[in-house]
Amino acid sequence: MTARRRLLWMLACAALAVLVAGAAAVRWLNHLDEAPLPAQGTAPSTDPAVVERGAYLARVGNCIACHSAPGGAPLAGALAVQTPFGAIYSSNLTPDADTGLGLWTAEEFWRALHNGRSRDGRLLYPAFPYTSFTQLTREDSDALFAFLRSVPAVRQAPPAHELAFPANSQGALALWRALYFRPGSPPHDEAQPPQWNRGAYLVRAVAHCAACHTPRNALGGLRGSADLTGAWLPGGRWYAPSLVDPAEASLAAWPPEEAAALLASGVSRHGSVSGPMAEVVFTGLQYLDAGDLDAMVGYLRALEQRPARKAPVHAAPPAVLERGREVYAQHCAQCHGRQGEGRGGFVALAGRRAVTLEHADNLVQMLVHGGYSPATRGNPRPHGMPPFAQQLSDADMAAVLSYIRSAWGNQASAVNAMDIHRARERR
Repeated sequence: MTARRRLLWMLACAALAVLVAGAAAVRWLNHLDEAPLPAQGTAPSTDPAVVERGAYLARVGNCIACHSAPGGAPLAGALAVQTPFGAIYSSNLTPDADTGLGLWTAEEFWRALHNGRSRDGRLLYPAFPYTSFTQLTREDSDALFAFLRSVPAVRQAPPAHELAFPANSQGALALWRALYFRPGSPPHDEAQPPQWNRGAYLVRAVAHCAACHTPRNALGGLRGSADLTGAWLPGGRWYAPSLVDPAEASLAAWPPEEAAALLASGVSRHGSVSGPMAEVVFTGLQYLDAGDLDAMVGYLRALEQRPARKAPVHAAPPAVLERGREVYAQHCAQCHGRQGEGRGGFVALAGRRAVTLEHADNLVQMLVHGGYSPATRGNPRPHGMPPFAQQLSDADMAAVLSYIRSAWGNQASAVNAMDIHRARERR
């Protein structure tokens, strides 16, 4: 054997060894903290108190939002969850034996939440946020399972996921998990009081706030160094603002009662929720009991603040701002006030953080497509924002938003007509 062939042989052996070692490491990392399932699994509890506890967790965790298709039965799945890699259809959580959880055991359900594996051992797609649910306690997992097994069974199999190779392969999932997932435990800090730890558990595990408010890298992994600093939701229509930036959605400077009102009712003197967050409040957070609401608010207000570096503000030309002022007077002032102060329960626009976010997309969505605050016990008759897509041109909508973002002390960059056009297309 020549020296050249010997070198090639050694390089091939080394590459094979690296591949084998890598595969072994991926396999090991995918089985961390995973105990074998018992031969005889545990049936769900029928204790009414346990079932009610599970119902509470399911509400606060907003399970119904992802596991209910429009016009379909609650919790029966088949909702298309859009991801950068294609559509993933949510699973049926009702106790149907063939298409739902009817044959599952408590241990199999716990493994799905804690380790991200289905009943047959398949790796689950992280569109199901087991990266957060892994921090749930086994007691709460069992309560959730008891509740889900108590709801009416619905026979409905979800459609096949619409993912291209390699995103649709178990091998790619195994590699993704090796990079971005480790089984967790409930967050706990001995130096903090019980209420803080309870709030951390609610924010991190039950409500899984990081799933929307933490940015992801190109492979869909959560960027831990940017925890809760704001992220675009799939599809690019909505931006989930930073929970640690006073200029975005931080609650650190808000009075506790105002922060609690925002989470429980969707409205407060300092602001209101809209878009996907309105659904989170409507289907989930409004059901928080008083103690958990206070704990969640306390934890969110105590988060270390990390203001982002903002781009310089670029104002629109005077002619555009003048046109925006005219459009505002004709279409907006009746509800929002001549000086953006808000009237008759309609939100103020002056000094409102949602108006001056560096990214204007949420504001654009509301103007183009309209929307409502959530109907809650604290806000039973919410005011709505009508869509202006059919009334105003792209140029007029860009002008009025540019005016609003620069009037009454607001300081934010102009909106251009292309931003409006993109919002129409994304619909």
